[in-house]
Amino acid sequence: MPLETEARAELRALVADFKPNDGKLMAALHRVQHRYGYISREALEVIAEQLEMFPAHVYGAASFYDEYRLEPPPQTTIRWCSGPACRLENANGIRDAMLATLGLEELGDRTEDGRVEVVNGQCNGACEQAPMVWVERPMEHSRRVVGKLTAASAIRMARGLRDGEAFEEGHETVF
Repeated sequence: MPLETEARAELRALVADFKPNDGKLMAALHRVQHRYGYISREALEVIAEQLEMFPAHVYGAASFYDEYRLEPPPQTTIRWCSGPACRLENANGIRDAMLATLGLEELGDRTEDGRVEVVNGQCNGACEQAPMVWVERPMEHSRRVVGKLTAASAIRMARGLRDGEAFEEGHETVF
């Protein structure tokens, strides 16, 4: 059994109400990620112990779903919508403009300072906002749709997020 650390004790308390064979693996993973912003290796081990599962099974579930993170999140995640409505409205150009502005090669990369990442996002049904992205602040549990983007507005947004500044989009200030 691994050494009991303060972090491990905190994790154990966080998932203490989950019982083996209750089918609550996803709930335990969600709870840990909601608290810490990601699911650490230590958290995977604690959940496995609590639910009396093999750690590989817990890791398998956590690594299967895109919404779970196995490393600390960046300050900001831009989820680029890859749905058909957005693609018809130049979503690929929006993606390329954001990546270039942030100095990124491809989706999934982070800026040099690790603060901003751009990832693929599946259509979330906000097609009237096409082309759009949603901007997330994982540690603040916030998500905001930024839509009807143009290459110019995508560049302004990316610059603002890269530089840690708020930017105006329409009539609202985003972060």
